[in-house]
Order: sequence, then structure tokens, then C-alpha cells
Amino acid sequence: MLPDWIRTTSDDKLAGGTRLMLALIFLMTGVMKLTVPSLADAWSGQLLAAELPFYTLTRWAVPFVEMAVGAVLAVGVFARLASLVVVGIMVPATYVHLVVHDPSLFPLQPSAPIIPIVVILMAALVVWRGAGARSADLKHSAGAPG
Repeated sequence: MLPDWIRTTSDDKLAGGTRLMLALIFLMTGVMKLTVPSLADAWSGQLLAAELPFYTLTRWAVPFVEMAVGAVLAVGVFARLASLVVVGIMVPATYVHLVVHDPSLFPLQPSAPIIPIVVILMAALVVWRGAGARSADLKHSAGAPG
């Protein structure tokens, strides 16, 4: 059983807005990696150029994990745990940005790791402050004893 603080949060508008932005980012990137051919090719090229292990598993699993994390963050349930998954995705993404030097493999973002680092900081805020406003965790916190 998880400790109560995992879901405890307040009606924090900054945390809630940040969580919703993360949800949108991850829902969109997961869907785009699977449905937009040019972005799917760039994603595949990034993985190959970075020589990451388990290419096929990573190529197909990560977009589904991103969509699942995006959905969990959109609802705001167990947002702290979902945000830790975000960090787990963005650390290798930062590595990819640092070792891959082909700008054509980053069609919608700079090749410098600006976006992964900003996303890590956003996720850290949600880990620190909780799911915030408009979240299932807030409803859980309001109904929790104490």
C-alpha cells in the first residue's frame, strides 16, 4: 500500500496547470510518434543514432507509455508517481539530445536538450507540490481523514 502523501495535494493552481501541460505534451508526443510518419522516422532515427539498447522495444513501448502517463496526468490521479515516470523518460531524452548531432532528427524542437530539461523541471514541480487543482488527487485529499 502506498503512503497517503503520494496523493495528498492542495488546490494549487500552478501545480494543476503544470500537470495539465505535462499531460498534453505526453499525450501529443505519444500519439505523434505512432501516427505521423515523419515524426515516427525522426524518433526511430534518434534511437538508432544514440545507439540506445532495446531499439524495437523502446521504439514501440515508449509512445504507449507516454500516452498512458499523459492520461494519468490529465486525470490527476497518482500524479507524483506519473511525474517520476516523466523524469524517467526525459533523462534518456536529454542524453539523446546531447549525443545525436543531426538536426533533421529533431524536426519540432531544438537539438539542444532544452525541452527535456524544462519538462524535467515541470515534473519535479508536480512531484514536489502534488497534482494540484482540478485533479483526482485533490478530491482524494479532500476526502482523506485528518
